[in-house]
Amino acid sequence: MRTLLRAASCFIVGACLASTGWAQHDSHRVVTPNDLKWENLGAFPGAKIAIIEGKMNEAGPITARIKLPANFKLAPHYHPGLERSTILSGTLHIGMGDKLDPKKTTAMVPGTVLLMPPKMHHFGWTKDEVIFQLNVEGPWSVTFLNPADDPRKKK
Repeated sequence: MRTLLRAASCFIVGACLASTGWAQHDSHRVVTPNDLKWENLGAFPGAKIAIIEGKMNEAGPITARIKLPANFKLAPHYHPGLERSTILSGTLHIGMGDKLDPKKTTAMVPGTVLLMPPKMHHFGWTKDEVIFQLNVEGPWSVTFLNPADDPRKKK
């Protein structure tokens, strides 16, 4: 019986401490579409990015929205970590491989979620404007398979 009382006491104290610790964290945060600050996405001319949380060049969680214009082509590239993308509007045609081939893509419509392992070679294109949400761990980067496709090096 004594062991049971000690275990129950430890559980109650632990639960109280855990809830106190949670209460000391920052409050929740709501981000509406009007709160987004769109900036040019340097690696992809014409594309825009709105960072919701985190910093692309620092360790930690990153949530961002990416806006791709109509008739946009994403040259084959990869990223350092697991990519989680959710299509919010438009249709993104995505393909895996080392060469952009529109015939070898999957149409990702709003609501589609893409989970891609680190360093997966992929490419894409749009017919209409596309907005997707990116959830990744930083630091985050883009590496083009063909350095000549990297617009950052064409400046």
